[in-house]
Amino acid sequence: MSLSTGMSTELSAETSGEPAGDLTFPPGFFWGTATAAYQIEGAAREDGRAPSIWDTFSRTPGKVVGGHTGEVACDHYHRYREDVAMMADLGMQAYRFSIAWPRIQPDGSGPANPRGLDFYERLVDELHDHGITPIVTLYHWDLPQSLEDRGGWTSRETAERFAEYAAVVYGRLGDRVQTWTTLNEPWCSSFLGYGCGIHAPGRAEPGAAFAAVHHLLLGHGLATAELRAAGAAQVGITLNLAPISGPDPEAIAIIDGLHNRIFLDPVLKGEYPADVVERTRRFTDWSFVRDGDLDLISAPVDLLGINYYSPTRVETRAGQPANPVHPGSEGIAFVQGEEEKTAMGWSVVPSGLTELLTRVARDYPGTPLVITENGAAFDDVLTDGRVADERRIAYLDGHFRAAHAALTAGVDLRGYLVWSLMDNFEWAEGYAKRFGLVHVDYASQRRTPKDSALWYREVIRNNGLRA
Repeated sequence: MSLSTGMSTELSAETSGEPAGDLTFPPGFFWGTATAAYQIEGAAREDGRAPSIWDTFSRTPGKVVGGHTGEVACDHYHRYREDVAMMADLGMQAYRFSIAWPRIQPDGSGPANPRGLDFYERLVDELHDHGITPIVTLYHWDLPQSLEDRGGWTSRETAERFAEYAAVVYGRLGDRVQTWTTLNEPWCSSFLGYGCGIHAPGRAEPGAAFAAVHHLLLGHGLATAELRAAGAAQVGITLNLAPISGPDPEAIAIIDGLHNRIFLDPVLKGEYPADVVERTRRFTDWSFVRDGDLDLISAPVDLLGINYYSPTRVETRAGQPANPVHPGSEGIAFVQGEEEKTAMGWSVVPSGLTELLTRVARDYPGTPLVITENGAAFDDVLTDGRVADERRIAYLDGHFRAAHAALTAGVDLRGYLVWSLMDNFEWAEGYAKRFGLVHVDYASQRRTPKDSALWYREVIRNNGLRA
C-alpha cells in the first residue's frame, strides 16, 4: 500500500457503478485502525524501558481517574501476535501504532536499546505476515522522563534528540516501513501538557506551551530531514483539528488560530500566524524561533494525518475568563450544541468532518490527507460474550459518509483509521472510557470484538457502505 499513488477523488454513485444508495470509496483507499504505545503496551519496566512522562504523571496521586497507570494496560507487548491475528480476522488493511521512545533510548539520547527495537521489529514482521501495512508514529506523547528533567519540549535539545531517535528507529525498521508520521497531536502535547497541566508532564505555564509548540514542530522538521536523508518513502505529521463555528467571526478566528492555524501554517506555509503571535506576546516573546527553523518545519510532507472527533463552537462573552487549554481566549465562551454526546461529552457532528477536510484541502492545497484517528467512547457493556454498541456503529457510519462527501467534493483523501483497535488506557481518564472496536477485560486481558468491529469488517470488505 502506498499513500502517494495517484487516484481519482471524484467519485459518485453515477460514476462508480455502485447501486443507488450505496457509497463506494475509490480503488486504493485503505482502511485500518490505530493505537498508541503507552495506552496498550504495558511492560513498563521490561527489557530496558525507562520511565516516560506518562509513567511519572500517572503515578502522581490525583492526576489520572482511578489512580490508573499504563503499567500493564492491554499487555500488548506480550500479546501482540494475538492482537495482529485479531486485526487480520477483522480485515484491517493498515495499522498505525507508535514507538515508545523510552524503549529505544531510555535516557532520551545515546545508543539504542536493542531489546526495544527487537520488539517493534517483531511487531512489524508479524503485521507483514498477515498482510497488514504498518504506519509508524514516532511520538505519541511518551517523552523519556530524563529529557523532561532537562526541560522537555520547552528545550531545543529535545527537538534535536528527537531527530536522532527518528534516525535510530528508521535504521532498524526503514526497510519494512514505508509510511512515517513524526508527531501525534502536538496541540495536546503542548497545550494540555505544558499550558494547563491536565496531561503529562503536568505543567500549567502558558508561556511554556508556546515554546513547546515550536520545539515539537522543530523536532518534526529535524526528524523529517533525517528520515528523508535515510530514504524514507513517505513522511508526514498528524494534527488534531476541529472546525470552529459561532456567530462572531473574530472569536472564530482567535480560536482557529490557537487550535488549528498555529500548527497548519508553520508546517504547510512556513510561517506562524501573525495574529496568533501578536495575541500571545503577553505569554512569550517567541525568541525561541531561530533563523532557518521554519524552513525545516515546512519541508514538504507526503501526507497530513487528521484526527477528528468533534467541532468547536464559540461565542463572544464579556468578562469570560480564558479557557485554560487555549491561552489568550479571554472574552470567548465555548458552548455546547444540542447534538448527541459521547461518553467523553463530545458532540457527535459527522458533517464537521466534511467541513474540516474540505477546509484543509482548500486552504492548504497539494497535500494528501489521511484520517489517522476518528472514533468515539461509549459506555459499552459486555453481555453474554457480546458488546452491542449500536451507537458506535451509527457514529462511524455517519463519519464514513462524511468522508465520502469530502471525496466527492474533490478532497485528496487516501485512507481512514478508526480509533481505537481496542479499549485502552485513555490518558487522564484512565480505564474509565472505552474507545475500542474490541472490548478488553482488563483483569483477564480477554479481547472480545464488539458489534462495531464486525460491522467495520464488512465496510472494509465492501470498500464502502451498503444502503
